[in-house]
Amino acid sequence: MPALPAIRPVPEEAIEEPFSFPFDLRNVPLPLKIHPARPLTDEELLAFCLDNDGLEIEADADGSITVMSPVKWKTSRLNQLLGGSLFIWAQQSGRGVAFGPDLGVRFADGTLRAPDAAWVSKEILAQAEKDEAEKLEFLHLCPEFIVELRSHSDRASQIEAKMQLWISRGAQLGWLIDPTRKLAMVYRPGKEPETLLQPQFLEGEGPIQGFRLEMAEFWK
Repeated sequence: MPALPAIRPVPEEAIEEPFSFPFDLRNVPLPLKIHPARPLTDEELLAFCLDNDGLEIEADADGSITVMSPVKWKTSRLNQLLGGSLFIWAQQSGRGVAFGPDLGVRFADGTLRAPDAAWVSKEILAQAEKDEAEKLEFLHLCPEFIVELRSHSDRASQIEAKMQLWISRGAQLGWLIDPTRKLAMVYRPGKEPETLLQPQFLEGEGPIQGFRLEMAEFWK
């Protein structure tokens, strides 16, 4: 693999000199935005993610990379509850495949996002596997269903913008769960988000008709 490009953090960060991949982010203050000399290929970006396993990493269309710190244990527990519930339902329904927060979705413009949970129908996934038989580093299509769980470090405006991005890129349904504000927001294409105050459950529709997520644990 060719040498990876030198990178420079944004000016407000403590590190001033450019350095080359791979590098250790354990002693670098997070969150951190990095501007490579050129956008990374899938292979290069995946290698960077593997070198910094445990950190949430996303990329924008301009090639910049944002690195975020791991979530707190309470958010991790809720992520497991969310992902486990969706996984069990997906196994039982047999209509599609559930994914967790380690999924990387990379769009044609280079944007990389990682949902907290996602679901893709078997038909769509089969076509993706056929189209990308030799290139499976990231998922190159938008999952039909997306869930984002707001952590204490997430700004509400940022996580809501991320949900709008998912919908604009092809998601048919999205749930934003916000334990801090004790609300959930339901996103549908072509409609304003629906806000539910401390709902007892979220009922699946469209691509995930039949899925039901009990919400009591998220409001404690």
